[in-house]
Amino acid sequence: MENGPNNLVFYICGCLLLLIGLVKLPAAISRRHDLLLRAAVLLLVIGSTVFFFAAPDSIARINDWTGIPNFAAPLAYTSLTAFSGASLLLIINWRPAPPEHTRRASRLCIALYSSVIVAIHVLFWLGDAPLEQLTLFDGYYASTPYIREMILLYLLSHGAGTLATTLLCWRWSREVTGSLRAGLLILVPAYSLHVIYDVLKLVAIGARWTGYNWDFLIDQVAPLTAAPSALLVVGGFALPLAGPRLTQTVVALRELRGLAPLWRELQSVPTSSPVHSALPWWSAPAVRLTARMTAIFDALLSISPYYDAAARAQAYEEAVTQGQAPDQAAATADAAMIVSAVQRQRSEAHPIEDASSKQWRTGDLVLLSRALASPVIEPFRRVGGAAEGRPT
Repeated sequence: MENGPNNLVFYICGCLLLLIGLVKLPAAISRRHDLLLRAAVLLLVIGSTVFFFAAPDSIARINDWTGIPNFAAPLAYTSLTAFSGASLLLIINWRPAPPEHTRRASRLCIALYSSVIVAIHVLFWLGDAPLEQLTLFDGYYASTPYIREMILLYLLSHGAGTLATTLLCWRWSREVTGSLRAGLLILVPAYSLHVIYDVLKLVAIGARWTGYNWDFLIDQVAPLTAAPSALLVVGGFALPLAGPRLTQTVVALRELRGLAPLWRELQSVPTSSPVHSALPWWSAPAVRLTARMTAIFDALLSISPYYDAAARAQAYEEAVTQGQAPDQAAATADAAMIVSAVQRQRSEAHPIEDASSKQWRTGDLVLLSRALASPVIEPFRRVGGAAEGRPT
């Protein structure tokens, strides 16, 4: 048996791709019109078969089960060819283009790579490969009629597909921004490694034709590109799919952190929807943010009968005196009025007959929360605020 790559590397990479594909499978089934997601899942599953078929142990078992020496070779070549074709097809449909152009390019891609796959199997059956080769099939049969053509066909079609995908990703990355651009820039080296894989094997085959033995490129060097390529392909396709949600999560976490002071201030306000909403621990940050903001609005509505315009005016004057800009001073004054209203409600004071009417917007909440840190606010934490015993 030849000295080949470690089976564990192939199986780990294959399982990783398959696992991510299966995780995304329910979403792909439920979102039937999301062709991009479904194509990405299909590509991940096909990619996993590449590693499973390419593992030396798998090759030996397939050959043993079928009783045909080297029967695993066309299967592995088929999965590699299908992977390069699926990658190119995904990029064609992913990149914005006129629908007719996309359909025409897709049909051409499918027809071309389907023909290559059929040709691979026809050439294998026409050729003669009686001696089993687990890791050096490409080099050992580099000069065998029909088998030689089969090897060259798969290497050239796989290389052409991955090179085209690399160039398309690079060109498209210069036209877009954000997580899509980052994903495309990850896919460029991912598919470049596939091209390097094919070039290394072609060099070794060319060496065989000229009387040299560079088979170490086939069974020792070329497989080193497999694991990095698999990880980069996963990251490159996952980032644009997960990027918007990841951004949403980061923004939600930032806003939750910004709302924390206002949430603590209003936590004791009795409402029909408590500020401290009982959500499961696994709730997404965006869900928590929505619940938190809803509860804060409920609390602000609950204390609205206690809004004291005099307290607000006094806090505004104090904030301006301390050098705050008008917008910042207005937020500080609103925060002081809220604190005063909380204290009045807590002390069971009577509502203010001419209570200030204030319409709060979603964008106001974080500003109000930040304003609570102002030293102007502290005197208004006394019971009654400016309405009863105004701070001086």
